Parts: sequence; C-alpha cells; structure tokens
Amino acid sequence: MFEMSKKILEKVSFDRALFNKELIKTLRWLKPDEKMLLKVWCLTNFGHVYKDVIMEAFRHVTKM
Repeated sequence: MFEMSKKILEKVSFDRALFNKELIKTLRWLKPDEKMLLKVWCLTNFGHVYKDVIMEAFRHVTKM
C-alpha cells in the first residue's frame, strides 16, 4: 500500500487540490509506521512545492 501511495501522489503532484485529496485518502489506509515514512518521503519529494499541504494533512492525522 505504501509503494502504491507514492505512485499515486507522484501522478497527481501537478495539481495542489488533487494532491491534497489523495494524500488525505492515503493516510486513512496506511499503518502508523508507514505514515511516518510517507511524511518524510512527501517532504523530501514535494516539500518545496506543497510543504503547507503536507504538514496540514499530517496534523489532521495526529488528531485522529
């Protein structure tokens, strides 16, 4: 699931709203340890463009 999530996020990275939607959807399915890996991966690959989107999505995850 983790690898598939990365592929999906790479494919939708052209659109901010779509990236946000898919990131939130992905976070519902991943295990806690995978979520942490995904956060690091997202910030590394898309942090220069979507850092605010990524941080907000993961902030919501910690509240769940």
